Amino acid sequence: MYKKLFIAAVLALPMFAVQAQSTPAKKALVARILKIQQPSIEAMSRAMAERPALAVLNSADSMLVARVAADKREAVAKDIQADVKKYLDDAVPFVRDRAIKLAPTTIGTLLEEKFSEDELKQLATFLESPAYNKFQQLGGDMQKALLEKLLADTRGTVEPKVATLERTVAGRLGITAQPAASAPPAGAPPAGK
Repeated sequence: MYKKLFIAAVLALPMFAVQAQSTPAKKALVARILKIQQPSIEAMSRAMAERPALAVLNSADSMLVARVAADKREAVAKDIQADVKKYLDDAVPFVRDRAIKLAPTTIGTLLEEKFSEDELKQLATFLESPAYNKFQQLGGDMQKALLEKLLADTRGTVEPKVATLERTVAGRLGITAQPAASAPPAGAPPAGK
């Protein structure tokens, strides 16, 4: 039984080798596709590099009010913004360059393995087509239109849920004042410290 299984596996090896085999034409098509996709790769890497900075800014924003004297907040905020800018000036180009360098050995390898030469030609032609480019250019407008409608449509339901969540979390943290994201009722005295 094992002998038959071994023979079947040996006979199947050439089929797998043919599927994963790359040709100079496939490599050229993959390089063409990666060049077309470079702006997307750069945007993804930029977002990845910016994510920690945004988290630091959000955290610092809430701590600024709680831990820094009012007369020093503006100066400390400017220093933090300068620190974040320095981080971004260093991290974004580094991460972008690494993403572009890694793309051929990651995305490129997957494309070569999963697509035939004909499929790669079709994909490259599609990505270069004027219709696709026009569609891509409308991406921001389409997203904005949907988000505006979605916000208007869901605001009445979601905002009370957010307010309830804020009150619940504040209660668990032992904070009796309203969370900063919610506006205090008109005429309400400011929360004391």
